[in-house]
Amino acid sequence: MAISWDDMNDLQPRVMRLIFNSIDKDRLAHAYLFEGKKGTGKLDAAMLLAKSFFCLESGVKPCESCQNCKRIASGNHPDLHLVQPDGQSIKKAQVQALQEEFTKAGVESHRKMYIILHADKMTVNAANSLLKFLEEPNRETMAVLITEQSHKMLDTIISRCQMLSFQPLQPQSLEQQLLQEGVSQHLARLLSNLTNNLAEALELSRNDQFAESRAKVIKLYEVLHQRKEHAFFYIQDQWMPFFKEKDLQETGLDMLLFIYRDVLSIQIGNEDKVIYQDLFQTMKQHALHSTQQMVTSQILAVLEAKKRLQSNVNAQGLMEQLVLMLQEG
Repeated sequence: MAISWDDMNDLQPRVMRLIFNSIDKDRLAHAYLFEGKKGTGKLDAAMLLAKSFFCLESGVKPCESCQNCKRIASGNHPDLHLVQPDGQSIKKAQVQALQEEFTKAGVESHRKMYIILHADKMTVNAANSLLKFLEEPNRETMAVLITEQSHKMLDTIISRCQMLSFQPLQPQSLEQQLLQEGVSQHLARLLSNLTNNLAEALELSRNDQFAESRAKVIKLYEVLHQRKEHAFFYIQDQWMPFFKEKDLQETGLDMLLFIYRDVLSIQIGNEDKVIYQDLFQTMKQHALHSTQQMVTSQILAVLEAKKRLQSNVNAQGLMEQLVLMLQEG
């Protein structure tokens, strides 16, 4: 489902306000650099800008119904060119082919636009070729360079672009997006706190392994606080066989951390911030029978375990030590 201008305005209000004002005042730059973390909507914003640039209707926002808007949405507008890495890098030949294309007249109008994904992955020769291109701006031509690592790009290229920084998505915004995509409430809230990448969150929401991970984490929490004597057996028989890889172990600890943070949220009256709403009554009992200091110690114990996991310690030994600390807390 294509993202709308209003949706993007909710996700990146500052960026979209700047773009809106530039179009409204007919002051679009000839080159933009969209920089920010993965999943912050940089390509979606570039496509919306392209639609506005080529839209046949008057107005700032694209109409989404004219021939140009529809062709951009379907990925086949002849005057919009997308360049992305060929293998590990964007090569000089790709930039030269782009330059050659831009010597020709536009098919639909005099306007042309190109979008370069992962612009930081240009080879030195490709970057130098692009630099020459940027030094000869044409009012009818627009460039949008997209990167997650602007520090890896040539300063001379950055200086010739108007840089727009995309902020990480707020959990509330991402949660609403996920709900609109049909993700259940309990998963949407958890995923929006695990990642700020909509595509990654949607992929995880459809992943049976992720759903099972959540169930294993909840089970560990319940064992820790309701059947303490079974905790070590659970780690050995259930946790370790499932959480074999390091990235899974990290995710498991993140999800466990959120539970203890939820308990603290309940203690301090921030019940609307609780992520595991389906565990609310269980966590409320925990909150009533623990002090804030105890729960804070449990949070710190999980954070320390996350830190130690990066040092390639024995994962089972780490989890067994964490169990002891959580039970003492």
